[in-house]
Amino acid sequence: MTSVLSRPSTSDRVGTGLVDPRTVVKKSQRGQRVPRQVQRLLGPVLLVALWQLLSATGAFDQRTVPPPTRVVRAAYRLIADGSLADHMSTSLLRVGYGLVFGIVLGLGLALITGLSRLGENIFDANMEVLNAIPNFALVPLLIVWFGISEVPKILLITLAVAVSIYINTFSAIRSVDAGLVEAARSLGAGRAEMIYRIIIPGSLPGFLVGLRLALTASWLALIFAETINAKKGLGRMMTDAREYFQVDVVFVLIGVYAALGLSSILIVRFLEGRLLTWRRAYDGD
Repeated sequence: MTSVLSRPSTSDRVGTGLVDPRTVVKKSQRGQRVPRQVQRLLGPVLLVALWQLLSATGAFDQRTVPPPTRVVRAAYRLIADGSLADHMSTSLLRVGYGLVFGIVLGLGLALITGLSRLGENIFDANMEVLNAIPNFALVPLLIVWFGISEVPKILLITLAVAVSIYINTFSAIRSVDAGLVEAARSLGAGRAEMIYRIIIPGSLPGFLVGLRLALTASWLALIFAETINAKKGLGRMMTDAREYFQVDVVFVLIGVYAALGLSSILIVRFLEGRLLTWRRAYDGD
């Protein structure tokens, strides 16, 4: 009869195959009462708490660094009068158009250059040069070419998104294991099947990294885009707040940009969790 003291531990039973490792992982995940996404908010919460503490002790001049409570009141005022929602809807529409056009353009060029040496010779150097040019340097040219309509604003966002998508997706396509490609060819797979079953799944992680950078780039490009005589938009609100020295409104808009950027990252993380279930990756201890 086996005594309790001699009973093997969970780690021993996992090593000997008596316990399914997936069961142990599920139990450990079940033991985490606080969701992981909530845990990720610890850093911003601590930063805001430190900001409030320094404001209360007088370390910050409230004329230049208003306390969080004053910023919250300003945000409530902008939400109540509807101005924040009005300007934000305009900015979201511009970013939406820029994302759609930029993803299609960047992904299309990445596939052409990644799958064809001729396509690489034609497009790759141009995209690398475009990646090295700051967005704000293109603003004067876009105004001269397209005027002060919505076209240059959306085009500036489109270019920023397309470059991020292209650089990462092209690199991911060229990083696909050549052995897998040769194995697929030896098994009689045609070019279309090889692209569908080998190239696209292998380059998907790189595309998602590019999408994450593209979403961030779209908000940065929006700031420059809305300097092109924009009557509405978060950039217009930021310009007006700067001119009238409304520092609390500036902090509200910074918080809005931060929230939009964080939401974009969470969307990409959600897609990664759904599309990359086949890939096991280290998630920290």
